[in-house]
Amino acid sequence: MLKERVWTAVLLAPVVLVGLFLSSFDVFKLFVAGIVLLGAWEWANLSGLIPATARLAYTSLIAASIAALNYYSPNAAFADFLWLTVLFWLMATVWVVRYPALTGWQTKWQRALIGLLVLTSTWMALVNLQQQPKGDVLLLMLLLLVWGADIGAYFAGKTWGRAKLAPQVSPGKTRAGLWGGLASCAIISLCFIVYLELDLLTGVYLLLIGMLAGLASVLGDLFESMLKRHRGIKDSSRLLPGHGGILDRIDSITSAAPVFVLCMHLLSIR
Repeated sequence: MLKERVWTAVLLAPVVLVGLFLSSFDVFKLFVAGIVLLGAWEWANLSGLIPATARLAYTSLIAASIAALNYYSPNAAFADFLWLTVLFWLMATVWVVRYPALTGWQTKWQRALIGLLVLTSTWMALVNLQQQPKGDVLLLMLLLLVWGADIGAYFAGKTWGRAKLAPQVSPGKTRAGLWGGLASCAIISLCFIVYLELDLLTGVYLLLIGMLAGLASVLGDLFESMLKRHRGIKDSSRLLPGHGGILDRIDSITSAAPVFVLCMHLLSIR
Protein backbone atom coordinates (compact mmCIF):
# COMPACT_ATOMS: atom_id res chain seq x y z
CA MET A 1 0.00 0.00 0.00
CA LEU A 2 2.75 2.48 0.96
CA LYS A 3 4.69 1.66 -2.21
CA GLU A 4 1.59 2.30 -4.33
CA ARG A 5 0.95 5.62 -2.56
CA VAL A 6 4.51 6.78 -3.13
CA TRP A 7 4.59 5.83 -6.82
CA THR A 8 1.22 7.43 -7.48
CA ALA A 9 2.36 10.64 -5.81
CA VAL A 10 5.67 10.66 -7.71
CA LEU A 11 3.97 10.18 -11.07
CA LEU A 12 1.17 12.69 -10.49
CA ALA A 13 3.12 15.47 -8.77
CA PRO A 14 4.76 16.87 -11.93
CA VAL A 15 1.44 16.90 -13.79
CA VAL A 16 -0.31 18.69 -10.92
CA LEU A 17 2.49 21.25 -10.52
CA VAL A 18 2.52 22.09 -14.24
CA GLY A 19 -1.28 22.26 -14.40
CA LEU A 20 -1.59 24.53 -11.37
CA PHE A 21 1.47 26.75 -11.50
CA LEU A 22 3.06 26.67 -14.97
CA SER A 23 0.08 27.06 -17.28
CA SER A 24 -1.89 29.96 -18.72
CA PHE A 25 -5.13 30.98 -17.06
CA ASP A 26 -7.25 29.25 -19.70
CA VAL A 27 -5.29 26.02 -19.32
CA PHE A 28 -5.51 26.35 -15.54
CA LYS A 29 -9.30 26.60 -15.74
CA LEU A 30 -9.45 23.50 -17.94
CA PHE A 31 -7.07 21.58 -15.69
CA VAL A 32 -9.08 22.33 -12.55
CA ALA A 33 -12.31 21.53 -14.43
CA GLY A 34 -10.86 18.15 -15.40
CA ILE A 35 -10.13 17.32 -11.77
CA VAL A 36 -13.59 18.47 -10.71
CA LEU A 37 -15.26 16.36 -13.39
CA LEU A 38 -13.40 13.25 -12.24
CA GLY A 39 -14.69 14.11 -8.78
CA ALA A 40 -18.21 14.50 -10.22
CA TRP A 41 -18.09 10.95 -11.59
CA GLU A 42 -17.27 9.72 -8.10
CA TRP A 43 -19.82 12.00 -6.41
CA ALA A 44 -22.52 10.50 -8.58
CA ASN A 45 -21.71 7.15 -6.97
CA LEU A 46 -21.76 8.71 -3.50
CA SER A 47 -25.19 10.09 -4.36
CA GLY A 48 -26.49 6.65 -5.26
CA LEU A 49 -26.45 7.23 -9.03
CA ILE A 50 -24.82 3.88 -9.71
CA PRO A 51 -25.47 3.05 -13.43
CA ALA A 52 -22.79 4.38 -15.77
CA THR A 53 -25.39 6.29 -17.79
CA ALA A 54 -26.63 8.11 -14.68
CA ARG A 55 -23.08 8.93 -13.60
CA LEU A 56 -22.24 10.19 -17.09
CA ALA A 57 -25.34 12.38 -17.10
CA TYR A 58 -24.43 13.82 -13.71
CA THR A 59 -20.85 14.50 -14.78
CA SER A 60 -22.17 16.17 -17.94
CA LEU A 61 -24.40 18.39 -15.78
CA ILE A 62 -21.39 19.52 -13.76
CA ALA A 63 -19.45 20.16 -16.99
CA ALA A 64 -22.31 22.22 -18.40
CA SER A 65 -22.55 24.21 -15.17
CA ILE A 66 -18.83 25.02 -15.25
CA ALA A 67 -19.09 26.02 -18.91
CA ALA A 68 -22.03 28.31 -18.12
CA LEU A 69 -20.16 29.90 -15.23
CA ASN A 70 -17.12 30.46 -17.41
CA TYR A 71 -19.31 32.05 -20.09
CA TYR A 72 -20.99 34.25 -17.48
CA SER A 73 -17.68 35.44 -16.04
CA PRO A 74 -14.56 34.53 -18.06
CA ASN A 75 -12.49 36.61 -15.62
CA ALA A 76 -13.64 34.42 -12.69
CA ALA A 77 -15.45 37.10 -10.67
CA PHE A 78 -17.22 34.54 -8.50
CA ALA A 79 -16.73 35.84 -4.96
CA ASP A 80 -20.40 36.65 -4.44
CA PHE A 81 -21.44 33.13 -5.46
CA LEU A 82 -19.15 31.62 -2.84
CA TRP A 83 -21.10 33.06 0.08
CA LEU A 84 -23.82 30.48 -0.61
CA THR A 85 -21.22 27.72 -0.43
CA VAL A 86 -19.90 28.96 2.91
CA LEU A 87 -23.44 28.97 4.29
CA PHE A 88 -23.82 25.40 3.07
CA TRP A 89 -20.65 24.33 4.89
CA LEU A 90 -22.04 25.83 8.09
CA MET A 91 -25.10 23.61 7.64
CA ALA A 92 -22.83 20.66 6.83
CA THR A 93 -21.07 21.21 10.17
CA VAL A 94 -24.38 20.61 11.94
CA TRP A 95 -25.02 17.48 9.88
CA VAL A 96 -21.60 16.06 10.73
CA VAL A 97 -21.85 16.86 14.44
CA ARG A 98 -25.39 15.45 14.71
CA TYR A 99 -24.86 12.44 12.43
CA PRO A 100 -26.89 10.27 11.96
CA ALA A 101 -29.80 12.04 13.68
CA LEU A 102 -30.39 14.93 11.27
CA THR A 103 -31.89 14.57 7.80
CA GLY A 104 -31.73 16.83 4.79
CA TRP A 105 -28.93 15.18 2.87
CA GLN A 106 -29.64 11.42 2.77
CA THR A 107 -31.77 11.07 -0.35
CA LYS A 108 -30.20 10.45 -3.73
CA TRP A 109 -31.24 13.80 -5.16
CA GLN A 110 -30.29 15.78 -2.08
CA ARG A 111 -26.75 14.39 -2.27
CA ALA A 112 -26.63 15.04 -6.01
CA LEU A 113 -27.64 18.70 -5.55
CA ILE A 114 -25.10 19.09 -2.77
CA GLY A 115 -22.44 17.77 -5.11
CA LEU A 116 -23.46 20.27 -7.78
CA LEU A 117 -22.94 23.12 -5.32
CA VAL A 118 -19.74 21.75 -3.77
CA LEU A 119 -17.97 20.82 -7.01
CA THR A 120 -18.83 23.92 -9.02
CA SER A 121 -17.89 26.18 -6.10
CA THR A 122 -14.55 24.40 -5.83
CA TRP A 123 -13.83 25.27 -9.46
CA MET A 124 -15.04 28.85 -8.93
CA ALA A 125 -12.91 29.33 -5.82
CA LEU A 126 -9.70 28.00 -7.35
CA VAL A 127 -9.92 29.94 -10.61
CA ASN A 128 -10.90 33.08 -8.71
CA LEU A 129 -7.92 32.66 -6.39
CA GLN A 130 -5.55 32.25 -9.32
CA GLN A 131 -6.72 35.59 -10.71
CA GLN A 132 -6.05 37.53 -7.52
CA PRO A 133 -2.87 39.56 -7.00
CA LYS A 134 -0.14 37.08 -5.99
CA GLY A 135 -2.55 34.34 -7.02
CA ASP A 136 0.14 31.68 -7.43
CA VAL A 137 1.48 32.38 -3.94
CA LEU A 138 -1.98 32.27 -2.40
CA LEU A 139 -2.85 29.06 -4.26
CA LEU A 140 0.33 27.48 -2.93
CA MET A 141 -0.58 28.66 0.57
CA LEU A 142 -4.05 27.10 0.32
CA LEU A 143 -2.64 23.77 -0.81
CA LEU A 144 0.02 23.76 1.89
CA LEU A 145 -2.60 24.58 4.53
CA VAL A 146 -4.75 21.64 3.42
CA TRP A 147 -1.80 19.25 3.22
CA GLY A 148 -0.33 20.58 6.46
CA ALA A 149 -3.61 20.12 8.32
CA ASP A 150 -3.74 16.51 7.12
CA ILE A 151 -0.12 15.71 7.95
CA GLY A 152 -0.20 17.48 11.31
CA ALA A 153 -3.41 15.68 12.24
CA TYR A 154 -1.90 12.32 11.30
CA PHE A 155 1.22 12.65 13.43
CA ALA A 156 -0.49 14.33 16.40
CA GLY A 157 -3.25 11.74 16.31
CA LYS A 158 -0.74 8.89 16.20
CA THR A 159 1.23 10.35 19.11
CA TRP A 160 -1.40 11.78 21.45
CA GLY A 161 -4.73 10.75 20.00
CA ARG A 162 -7.15 9.35 22.56
CA ALA A 163 -10.45 11.23 22.44
CA LYS A 164 -12.30 10.80 19.16
CA LEU A 165 -13.28 13.86 17.15
CA ALA A 166 -16.35 12.47 15.34
CA PRO A 167 -16.57 8.75 16.11
CA GLN A 168 -19.89 8.23 14.32
CA VAL A 169 -18.49 9.68 11.10
CA SER A 170 -14.76 8.89 11.08
CA PRO A 171 -13.52 6.80 14.03
CA GLY A 172 -9.88 7.34 13.12
CA LYS A 173 -9.89 11.11 13.66
CA THR A 174 -9.02 12.45 17.10
CA ARG A 175 -9.18 15.79 18.88
CA ALA A 176 -5.41 15.73 19.28
CA GLY A 177 -5.19 15.32 15.51
CA LEU A 178 -7.36 18.40 15.03
CA TRP A 179 -5.07 20.48 17.24
CA GLY A 180 -2.00 19.08 15.50
CA GLY A 181 -3.44 20.03 12.12
CA LEU A 182 -4.24 23.56 13.30
CA ALA A 183 -0.72 23.92 14.70
CA SER A 184 0.64 23.01 11.27
CA CYS A 185 -1.62 25.61 9.66
CA ALA A 186 -0.37 28.25 12.10
CA ILE A 187 3.26 27.48 11.22
CA ILE A 188 2.54 27.58 7.48
CA SER A 189 0.66 30.88 7.85
CA LEU A 190 3.54 32.42 9.79
CA CYS A 191 5.94 31.42 7.02
CA PHE A 192 3.78 33.19 4.44
CA ILE A 193 3.42 36.26 6.67
CA VAL A 194 7.21 36.55 6.70
CA TYR A 195 7.53 35.84 2.97
CA LEU A 196 4.89 38.44 2.03
CA GLU A 197 6.40 40.96 4.48
CA LEU A 198 3.04 41.83 5.98
CA ASP A 199 2.45 44.35 8.73
CA LEU A 200 1.33 43.12 12.15
CA LEU A 201 -2.42 43.62 11.70
CA THR A 202 -2.50 42.08 8.22
CA GLY A 203 -0.31 39.25 9.43
CA VAL A 204 -2.66 38.46 12.31
CA TYR A 205 -5.58 38.42 9.90
CA LEU A 206 -3.75 36.07 7.53
CA LEU A 207 -3.00 33.80 10.48
CA LEU A 208 -6.71 33.68 11.31
CA ILE A 209 -7.51 32.91 7.67
CA GLY A 210 -5.05 30.03 7.77
CA MET A 211 -6.67 28.61 10.89
CA LEU A 212 -10.17 28.94 9.40
CA ALA A 213 -9.04 27.23 6.22
CA GLY A 214 -7.55 24.44 8.31
CA LEU A 215 -10.81 23.96 10.20
CA ALA A 216 -12.76 24.01 6.95
CA SER A 217 -10.47 21.38 5.44
CA VAL A 218 -11.24 19.03 8.34
CA LEU A 219 -14.95 19.59 7.77
CA GLY A 220 -14.66 18.68 4.10
CA ASP A 221 -12.87 15.47 4.98
CA LEU A 222 -15.48 14.56 7.59
CA PHE A 223 -18.37 15.38 5.27
CA GLU A 224 -17.09 13.07 2.55
CA SER A 225 -16.50 10.38 5.19
CA MET A 226 -20.12 10.79 6.24
CA LEU A 227 -21.30 10.32 2.65
CA LYS A 228 -19.12 7.25 2.19
CA ARG A 229 -20.35 5.75 5.45
CA HIS A 230 -23.95 6.32 4.38
CA ARG A 231 -23.18 4.80 0.97
CA GLY A 232 -21.30 1.86 2.55
CA ILE A 233 -17.97 2.33 0.72
CA LYS A 234 -14.42 2.92 1.92
CA ASP A 235 -13.03 5.02 -0.95
CA SER A 236 -14.72 7.23 -3.53
CA SER A 237 -13.08 5.10 -6.25
CA ARG A 238 -9.89 3.18 -7.04
CA LEU A 239 -8.62 5.67 -9.59
CA LEU A 240 -5.44 6.52 -7.65
CA PRO A 241 -3.64 3.36 -6.45
CA GLY A 242 -2.95 3.60 -2.73
CA HIS A 243 -4.91 6.84 -2.39
CA GLY A 244 -8.47 5.93 -3.35
CA GLY A 245 -10.30 8.35 -5.62
CA ILE A 246 -10.07 11.96 -6.66
CA LEU A 247 -12.60 13.00 -4.01
CA ASP A 248 -10.47 11.32 -1.35
CA ARG A 249 -7.67 13.72 -2.36
CA ILE A 250 -9.67 16.93 -2.84
CA ASP A 251 -12.40 16.61 -0.20
CA SER A 252 -10.59 19.02 2.11
CA ILE A 253 -10.04 21.51 -0.72
CA THR A 254 -13.75 21.59 -1.58
CA SER A 255 -14.50 23.15 1.80
CA ALA A 256 -11.28 25.07 2.47
CA ALA A 257 -11.06 26.85 -0.90
CA PRO A 258 -14.32 28.89 -0.71
CA VAL A 259 -13.57 29.97 2.86
CA PHE A 260 -9.99 30.90 2.02
CA VAL A 261 -10.94 32.82 -1.14
CA LEU A 262 -13.68 34.89 0.50
CA CYS A 263 -11.39 35.80 3.38
CA MET A 264 -8.61 36.75 0.98
CA HIS A 265 -10.99 39.07 -0.86
CA LEU A 266 -11.60 40.90 2.41
CA LEU A 267 -7.87 41.05 3.14
CA SER A 268 -6.78 42.04 -0.42
CA ILE A 269 -3.06 41.32 -0.17
CA ARG A 270 -1.25 43.15 -2.97
